[in-house]
Amino acid sequence: MPNSVEIAKDAVEQFQKVQRHMLIAKEENAEKTYASLKKDYLSLKAILQVAGVNLTDIDEIKE
Repeated sequence: MPNSVEIAKDAVEQFQKVQRHMLIAKEENAEKTYASLKKDYLSLKAILQVAGVNLTDIDEIKE
């Protein structure tokens, strides 16, 4: 069973991956892809905030 640090690490990695894909989608004007990724972004952001992760330095999108 993963501990809280492993869970937070995985969530941060997923958050960063989603942000990279969002930036690419925005650059390519892929509006539907961006909107879909934004749902994942918001979910991960909420989880990380509840876990007490400081998003100041890792949140590139800031939505």
